[in-house]
Amino acid sequence: MEARDTLNDVLKQLRAEIKRQSKPENMMNYQRWFKEKLKNPVGLKGPVHKKISNQFFKLIKDESKKQILDYCEELLASKQGAERGIAFMWASNISDRLTKADFPRLERWLKKYVCHWGACDSLCCGALGALIHQYPELIPRAKKWTSSNNRWMRRGAAVCMIPSLGKGTGLKEAFSIADLLLTDNDDMVQKGYGWMLKVAADSYQKKIFDYVMKNKREMPRTALRYAIEKMPQNLKKEAMKKDR
Repeated sequence: MEARDTLNDVLKQLRAEIKRQSKPENMMNYQRWFKEKLKNPVGLKGPVHKKISNQFFKLIKDESKKQILDYCEELLASKQGAERGIAFMWASNISDRLTKADFPRLERWLKKYVCHWGACDSLCCGALGALIHQYPELIPRAKKWTSSNNRWMRRGAAVCMIPSLGKGTGLKEAFSIADLLLTDNDDMVQKGYGWMLKVAADSYQKKIFDYVMKNKREMPRTALRYAIEKMPQNLKKEAMKKDR
């Protein structure tokens, strides 16, 4: 069977399964978690969505990286929420096969297909974050997103550091990104870099606390609260204290 025929067959089966599983007991109202009006929301509970993703990934997992990423491109092009989510999950499944040459494609996905924080975090904590952890020399390219007019690019600059920080690396670069986003007036970006600092605090609590204290006059309260969320109560109280 030709590659194109295989692609069409897999996608046809996948879409039929999504439709079959889209029944009342498997539906979830994702809109309640988002300010922006969702276009073509997933509509499936997380475990059901993931189960479908895993079920169909088994059919393609032995194909080439290029072929799998081409599948993802087809799913993303549909602009359907369920298919976008599966595309990002499949890309994450092959993150150990990604190389620096794949960065432009994933960067384009972030710019073109991400339309809310859930999609941003799925891509940036998945395939994109794993790629940056494997090749930290890509961080300067991601850091450029901090000056983008696209709020999801700016949030992504911080969130893509989370996989590295979760493994105890990338603190210097995370501080640099936080500096660039420090006074961003978009709450989605504030929550993104605050979350990045919160994850970093798991390994570097004192350094994160010192950073927050140094910048608390400029740092939006939303970002500050995220950054200190898991710290001991006495540190949280000190950080939240307003200067006279």
